Amino acid sequence: MENTTVNPETLNDLIQINNDRVAGYEKAIEELQPEDSDLKSLFVRMISESHQYKQGLASAVQGTGTELETGTTTSGKIYRAWMDVKAVFTGHDRKTILSNCEAGEDAAQRAYKSALEEDDLSAANRDLISSQKAELRKSHDEIKALRDQQG
Repeated sequence: MENTTVNPETLNDLIQINNDRVAGYEKAIEELQPEDSDLKSLFVRMISESHQYKQGLASAVQGTGTELETGTTTSGKIYRAWMDVKAVFTGHDRKTILSNCEAGEDAAQRAYKSALEEDDLSAANRDLISSQKAELRKSHDEIKALRDQQG
């Protein structure tokens, strides 16, 4: 029998992770130097991605009658993802900013992996989370490649 349970807590945790990701990239943009305009456009794209992911997750949560998470992670059972990262933008150089963003992307990957380990995810939610995790992995790898170029 197909498992059709919806776990709004897990979905809300992923919404929070994406809220953290948006806040993290917004903070990163503030730290950029004028010569890092290429990173600004990349980070704006990452913010846009997270807004799209949140919409998909929100649609899944709304069907459960549960309230949507609108904040960043303060409790959540998965991870604090970007929350810690936002506090460590002390170096304003390109490599430090990219390293901190990569750490945030690593945390997002862990959060999505943890969500996929939930036993009670419906097939549709598992597909949604798997798809978003794969897209987030591409973003992670893009950030890592840029960081590695910094030497």
